[in-house]
Amino acid sequence: MEFISERVSIDHPAAGGLSVVVGNRLPKGKLFLLIGWLAAWTFCGAVFLYMLLHGVEKDMRLPLVLMLAFWLYFELRVLRVVLWRTKGFELWRVQGGELTVKDSLFGYGKANRYFVANIQRFSPLNIDKASWKWQMSDSFWTRGAEQLGFEYQGKKVAFGRGLTDGEAQLLAKHLAKALKQERKTGNS
Repeated sequence: MEFISERVSIDHPAAGGLSVVVGNRLPKGKLFLLIGWLAAWTFCGAVFLYMLLHGVEKDMRLPLVLMLAFWLYFELRVLRVVLWRTKGFELWRVQGGELTVKDSLFGYGKANRYFVANIQRFSPLNIDKASWKWQMSDSFWTRGAEQLGFEYQGKKVAFGRGLTDGEAQLLAKHLAKALKQERKTGNS
């Protein structure tokens, strides 16, 4: 097993291929901020719910219900990010003519399989890092922005959430080599 960084590891199994595990942990300070935000947001929702259930004027019920719907949407979004940043992993495997990409949370998640023969234009994504969209999608309060991608049967596929530029470059080299090897062995 080879470690590219604290959170990225690569393994070359004896059967051939490549396995990559990408952890999405945050530094302790940012993790405490994120959990503090979740706690404060949960407290606000509890206050809104208490007000709704314990007698509020009739003309305030509809705005309060709408506020609770808004609150619930963002509560679930932030909870999902906290769980991803504390227990989530991105798993990739090249083996048997397939590239498998899975976002794993507590060991669960959908594994997407792509035949190596149909993967085209694999490379790090060309991203304008000064753009507002990039800054928002790569922030610590989100699941992180994808750094790698390819075309598969006319569709664009992106993965590699929250990787640094250095990690993305190294993983792109390893993954390109593994894809090339899979094509050579005829497993695709």
